[in-house]
Amino acid sequence: MKNSILSFAAGLLFATGFAQQTQDTKPADIYVKPKLVVGIVVDQMRYDYLTRFYDKYGDDGFKRMMNEGFNCKNNHFNYIPTYTAPGHASIYTGTSPMNHGIIGNNWYDKEIKASVYCAEDASVAPVGTENKAGKMSPHRMMTTTFADENRLFTQMEGKTIGISIKDRGAILPAGHTANAAYWFFGEDQGDFISSTYYQEELPKWVKSFNSSKKAKNYLKEWDTYYNIKKYTESGDDLNEFEGGFKGKKTASFPYDLKALSKENNGFDILKSTPYGNSIVADFAIEAIKGEDLGKDDITDVLTVSFSSTDYIGHNFGVNSKEVEDTYIRLDKDLARLFKMLDSYVGNGEYTVFLTADHGAVDVPSYLHSQHVPSGYFAKSSFNDKLNAFMAQKYGATDLIEDISNNQIFLNRKKVSVLNLKLEDVQQEIANELIAYDHIYYVTPAYSVSSGGNDMEALLKNGYNQKRSGDVLFAFDPAVISYSKTGSTHGSGLNYDTHVPLLFFGKGIKHGSTLQKTEIIDIAPTISGLLGISFPNGTTGQPLEFVLQH
Repeated sequence: MKNSILSFAAGLLFATGFAQQTQDTKPADIYVKPKLVVGIVVDQMRYDYLTRFYDKYGDDGFKRMMNEGFNCKNNHFNYIPTYTAPGHASIYTGTSPMNHGIIGNNWYDKEIKASVYCAEDASVAPVGTENKAGKMSPHRMMTTTFADENRLFTQMEGKTIGISIKDRGAILPAGHTANAAYWFFGEDQGDFISSTYYQEELPKWVKSFNSSKKAKNYLKEWDTYYNIKKYTESGDDLNEFEGGFKGKKTASFPYDLKALSKENNGFDILKSTPYGNSIVADFAIEAIKGEDLGKDDITDVLTVSFSSTDYIGHNFGVNSKEVEDTYIRLDKDLARLFKMLDSYVGNGEYTVFLTADHGAVDVPSYLHSQHVPSGYFAKSSFNDKLNAFMAQKYGATDLIEDISNNQIFLNRKKVSVLNLKLEDVQQEIANELIAYDHIYYVTPAYSVSSGGNDMEALLKNGYNQKRSGDVLFAFDPAVISYSKTGSTHGSGLNYDTHVPLLFFGKGIKHGSTLQKTEIIDIAPTISGLLGISFPNGTTGQPLEFVLQH
């Protein structure tokens, strides 16, 4: 009798325990399976564009993400240099250039002794064009993206499509295993193209989109969406701090794009207008339909990079009416993309994040006019002065092979021939440079690994031992090597590192935080949401407070 009671009790405990385990570990508690993950990167978007233009936004774009989702208000890049290619790679790999290897848009290759472009690939052929602009792939990126890991997790059944105006904005986020990446080729063509890395010919839906000549329809007048007098969040329309377009005397509204396109490389003019973003949104919507993204229970990934914001920022500057109008119009493009996702994939069935690949500095000449310390770095005089120092110090003018991305590459073979110690030469150059005008910080490569202070930690995270240079330097705050009109980026200062990070949709909490987050936290957060492996080089941490449990 006793044994029977014990057996019954044990069975009851086992059954209860099993039921509890089943309840506690059901898949919904382990991972979330949105039908589609949409990653959005807005090129050159400072965080304060969310707040500065807030009153001009509608309810269904940026505000919808903030009101329904989670807003990380203190999100930063954790490395230098803050450029487009490293930014896109870092967002999707969950690590910094020290690991994924994309140390710039272009960089000096120490093996072949020449500059290389982040996405160029001579082994592939263009698809959709005969131009070499199609000879691109992700082969230089050394680690996986979360999109790659989703493909591997789903036995390659979950699709990945990458879309952007820029090739690097489409290719790097989509990763190595993507079904396709598409980017815009302007000039006299105005089409989305790809390469044989992905496929031998464009799918029918892409051909149909290109043949519809939507790009041609955007060669129209660009005027402000609202009355320009309402654009009180930006400076005067007519000023001396903006570039503008060839063929128009002033950088001021309105712009006749069809007429101006003749002197501005044809369809390429669209890249520097809000309509470049609009055609990307058009194409993304067609991609969702054409590829049946989010139509089954296997998670797909769509990466969308809006590049025109960057072209416009470079041309007109952070404080321009053109930038304000661009974000007002982008907000409306986001709204129609979300509306399409609601109807096609299902409201609550998809997950979106939105961030940027870098910010931008206010035009230094404008800052100077407002008595803010700022300036311009004269590259040619810098090179002359440094070469004169090397000749005096070492009796040689060929010890430096290249200076690019604020890095100095030494001729290591020549250093050895002269019986010099590499670390000593690096340190001597660092000692020399720190005395130069507009140089804020210098470090020899041998000491980068220590990452002793905040600036050195940023440089360390951007330093790849195989690809980076021998001496690294940074400019003074608000000093750039650029024209005196328009804005640029690349530093480790807040105007370049502080960018939006918004999540919303399936599996995302509603809320906000001022806790510091880093750009490398996005990929492990999405991987944690999906219950898949982190990208293989990930160094970021999942943002657990963003996710529903």
